[in-house]
Amino acid sequence: MGLPTVIWAVLCFMRTLMYLGEWRFADGWNDAREADLCQKMSRGRRSQQVLAVSLHTALREPGARSGDAQRDALHNATKAVRTQPAWLVSEEGIRHSRLVVEPGDTPNTLLRRVLRQVLGDMAKALIKLPKDTPLALLLEMHSSVPAEDLEKLWQETWSESGIVQTVQRIEGAGLATVDGWLDQRIHEQTLLLVVAFQVAPEETENTAEAVVGLLFGNRLTQTTLEPLAYLHRPEQVRSPTADGLLYATRQALDWVPITPASIRHIWLAGIDAKRASAITTTVSEVAMPVSASQGLRDLDSFLGNPGCAAPWIAIAVAVDSIRDEAKPHFIFSEDNVSEAGPWCSTVMPPVLNQEVS
Repeated sequence: MGLPTVIWAVLCFMRTLMYLGEWRFADGWNDAREADLCQKMSRGRRSQQVLAVSLHTALREPGARSGDAQRDALHNATKAVRTQPAWLVSEEGIRHSRLVVEPGDTPNTLLRRVLRQVLGDMAKALIKLPKDTPLALLLEMHSSVPAEDLEKLWQETWSESGIVQTVQRIEGAGLATVDGWLDQRIHEQTLLLVVAFQVAPEETENTAEAVVGLLFGNRLTQTTLEPLAYLHRPEQVRSPTADGLLYATRQALDWVPITPASIRHIWLAGIDAKRASAITTTVSEVAMPVSASQGLRDLDSFLGNPGCAAPWIAIAVAVDSIRDEAKPHFIFSEDNVSEAGPWCSTVMPPVLNQEVS
């Protein structure tokens, strides 16, 4: 009996060692998987500070020191779209909205005047930062004004702005720039300045003239300026289906993270009528307590389609609103420049953002 007992004991010991090895391997794999998942979730839940906003639409009077009246008009869905002459002589009686013009204005003089105001607002924030603070500029332009004239106008306006920080132009368009920035440049000292406008577009029907400026900071490195709000990672609709829209909406909320019931305002910008109907259904499915009669505003319906400026205008409107009411805002936007799908994003008040971070 002794020899069989010894053999069985050795076999049991070896099997135990094998089990312990497999268990440790599986446990180590689980730990590595959990750590990788946590890292990816942390990366996905990055956000940018919104440090300054300047928005000019047809609902803002020239020379207005603040955009309070414009903000109220946007919240009340005040109609700015109407049938009126366009800049191009051949286009009479076109339904669209225009920036308020002064006697003798041309698209060039109007754009120069409004850009001065936008850059002036940005300069007020940037003057509080060191002169050596790096600045990245995303400039999105849509106009019937020749490109070389636009570039010259921009350079002259920038030189008059009083902004002393060194700026570097970057390529890109829309919220894809923010998505990429959160992945690649979140640890830098560099601020992101976005200036986008649509003035005197070539195709005028149902469009909106608008100029918007936004200054973003990296929350990990920028501590001088108090943020007005936080823009969380946007999520693009990857599939042109109801399920694709629903998935992107839920993922954009999860990037905060925040419950759908917390959303009190939803803005649509650059969204066509067919997709707007699908969005209304999605909002109901995710149980956001917002409806077309309360809290949901389609900017295109009363302002017109602002083209490449659409996502930035929606963010600016949300940030301006947060100053008065510290509630989360959700945005569905599309720049109508690329063939990619719309984007879903969340804008959070500073106080609430700290609670969920």
